[in-house]
Amino acid sequence: MTEEPEEQQELYEHHRITVDRGQEMMRIDKYLQMRLEGISRNKVQAAAKAGCVRVNDSVVKSNYRVKPLDVISVLLPEPPHDFELLPEPIPLDIVYEDDDVMVIEKPAGLVVHPGVGNYTGTLLNGLLHYLQDKRRPDGTTPTPYLVHRIDKDTTGLMLVAKNEEAQASLARQFFYHTIERKYTALVWGDFEEDSGTVTGNLGRSPQDRRVMCVYPHEEGLPDEMQRGKHAVTHWRVLERFGYVTLVECILETGRTHQIRAHMRHIGHPLFSDAAYGGDAILKGTTFSKYRQFVENCFAVLPRQALHARVLGFEHPSSGQQMHFESPLPEDMTQCLDRWRNYAANRLAE
Repeated sequence: MTEEPEEQQELYEHHRITVDRGQEMMRIDKYLQMRLEGISRNKVQAAAKAGCVRVNDSVVKSNYRVKPLDVISVLLPEPPHDFELLPEPIPLDIVYEDDDVMVIEKPAGLVVHPGVGNYTGTLLNGLLHYLQDKRRPDGTTPTPYLVHRIDKDTTGLMLVAKNEEAQASLARQFFYHTIERKYTALVWGDFEEDSGTVTGNLGRSPQDRRVMCVYPHEEGLPDEMQRGKHAVTHWRVLERFGYVTLVECILETGRTHQIRAHMRHIGHPLFSDAAYGGDAILKGTTFSKYRQFVENCFAVLPRQALHARVLGFEHPSSGQQMHFESPLPEDMTQCLDRWRNYAANRLAE
């Protein structure tokens, strides 16, 4: 058997498996449970029900019997973790909730998913606490499943599944880029054009593993040998302030720090983004009054100026198109008001 795992920013694993020549016929749910470490048969069945299991490029059910040299593509949400998750009473701003999904308004400073250095105090810990006393119609407790991430200091809309079937359906939508996601960002500099697209492979920086950088696409090399992962961000100008610009960014892919790295790559780091160089005065005058003005803006908005404003998806059960919009948070609003006033005063001079 050969297997090629694919890393994604969203919380799922994509596996491509070629069945051995000598493999006896077997139900695919049983086969995948045996071949993929830490995966339950129920999770495989939920993935199959959501259309996330394909054989030779055709969707199959969980009772399909694998044959030698079958090529299996399987999308399994939320890779297993090797630590215990504990419920914690963390305030949640719930925008929408039903039996299958939740839409959460995430504040700045809240880590979404446990990881190294953040095993507690995350959104997932708070979701476990919120759901622990609730019951499904069958008497069981709902379980929160994350299907994507938002950076710790980015605000805005987060989508959460409440059962494995919904999780698999939403993971499929993220994988095939049918989820609608629009972000609002304040970036350094002005643009010659009103809109554009950034395309560039994203991977960890060799100098600093905490940040991402753009690698060129090397002609003639297959995708699995390219440095970084394919990423596409569309942007358009919303408002110009001279030295900074308010833009809307639409994600076609969902890589780690995609907007932050892509905007820096084209010379427009996000305002106040310390990791990507946006917390220095990159545009403007040398006057001390201007420097003090920008420092005041940094104080009002001591994080990257990025907000997940729009979220749209197909409901896992009903198939209905769901659409949510989030107002800008207070810190971004205050910062933008300052830049509007500054730009208006400059024009009046």
